[in-house]
Amino acid sequence: MTPPSSAVERARRALGARLREIRTDASLSGRDLGRLAGWHSSKISKIEYGRQVPSEADLRIWCLHCGVEDQAADLVESLRAIDEMYTEWRRVQRTGMRKHQQSAVPLYERTARFRIYEPSLVPGLFQTREYAHALMSAVITFRGIPDDADEAVAARMDRQKVVKAGVHRFAVVLEEAALRARIGGADVMAGQLGHLLTLASQPNVSLGIIPASIDRVIWPMSGFWIFDEGRVLVETPSAELAITQPREIGIYTKAFAELSESAVYGPRARSLITGALEALDAPPN
Repeated sequence: MTPPSSAVERARRALGARLREIRTDASLSGRDLGRLAGWHSSKISKIEYGRQVPSEADLRIWCLHCGVEDQAADLVESLRAIDEMYTEWRRVQRTGMRKHQQSAVPLYERTARFRIYEPSLVPGLFQTREYAHALMSAVITFRGIPDDADEAVAARMDRQKVVKAGVHRFAVVLEEAALRARIGGADVMAGQLGHLLTLASQPNVSLGIIPASIDRVIWPMSGFWIFDEGRVLVETPSAELAITQPREIGIYTKAFAELSESAVYGPRARSLITGALEALDAPPN
């Protein structure tokens, strides 16, 4: 798995390669197309190699002069998908975190099957109020955004209705490190781990833990969420990446399947959680 920003770059290069193919199929050189469109030929090269993002108008002009106007709408949709993929946190969260929490509600409500992998944190839908508050407070401080932690936590708790409703299915795979990363201190972690044990017993929840001691078949990677078959979200320190291209979704689907095979479930997973609970009382080395 490559970094999320690399996925965006690949998508831009794929769009450029498709445009290059359209141009060559029309028997036009870059200079020819530039002359017809009124552009410098360097613009053609930059777009085709992903170094410049075309506008929607550019795509329509390209298709017009290459005689494939029927492909313009599809190309525009590809461009919009790329634009949606990379969302700067400062733009999304410039007024705090509450709005971002609320904006995801429609996606959560319409998703029937969630597949969630987290390497170092308990996922938001499974967080206690105290754990969520400690985590969001840290994020707010790190990003230097307005402090609306109380409102953002309330919005996150409201989103958890999809877990309690019982009509959505959740396959969650955590690295053991997520059980042992102390967020908010020992008391907060004890409550969080106890909550995980409760959720793991729900019939619509499958909770797998990848033990730290196993010989890895697949390496730890950035956390990601798969929503049915249509969208993957990957969160990084600076951005949220939304992936909608089927080929890219397929890569994450394969990764989740392999990570799931490395996880333990049922009594063995509960044993890892209780082990993390017991470690909270152990004196530091």
